[in-house]
Amino acid sequence: MVPTWLTILAWAALGTGVVCAAWMPWDIYVAGYRQRMPIMEAVWPVNALYLGPLTVWAYLRWARPMSRRWQAEHGDPPGKPRWATTSVGVLHCGAGCTLGDIVAETAIFLLGISIAGRAIWAEYIGDFVLALALGIVFQYFAIAPMRGLPLGKGLVVAAKADVLSLAAFEVGLFAWMALMAFVFFPGPHLHPDHAAYWFLMQVGMAVGFLTAYPVNAWLIRRGIKEAM
Repeated sequence: MVPTWLTILAWAALGTGVVCAAWMPWDIYVAGYRQRMPIMEAVWPVNALYLGPLTVWAYLRWARPMSRRWQAEHGDPPGKPRWATTSVGVLHCGAGCTLGDIVAETAIFLLGISIAGRAIWAEYIGDFVLALALGIVFQYFAIAPMRGLPLGKGLVVAAKADVLSLAAFEVGLFAWMALMAFVFFPGPHLHPDHAAYWFLMQVGMAVGFLTAYPVNAWLIRRGIKEAM
């Protein structure tokens, strides 16, 4: 069902993502490049699971300079261009989406849940609901401390900042998942127990990043979402 070359490529991509994601906590907590916004210490490794070396490059360029250690050694951090600020905002959204998708799709597969005989419909619902919940949590811990908001108001503001961003991310991911289910593997379906499934999900999340980018740019310009 799955070509050998795709399986090999999948394991290589997944392994690279895991190594990149594992290196970042070491750099943050052991090497001492702690982030001024603590939630970003989770955002960067989670995104590395699907963007791999690209996330490491972005982390070294934009996140490390925000740490107290880097600034003590090098002075003020370099400024970020607007596209970089928007990209970091998408990564913030992508962390909630990635964790939600991984947990939801694994649970749906293990529980054998399907709707109208297809797992993909259940995956769409589970992915969106869990990604939205986690996304709001990620946004809350970014926005509430910066603005000094209480819990209730902080959650409302976080929801306003995250719903459109997350929906745009999921549009790209869900379109890719539809290609996986109905075009690439329409007969014997590809399931989460195969490395190729998760590799293709890595690609889908990268597509989600692209579809979420313009929405995040608009949210940041309007002041609905914090620039990071």
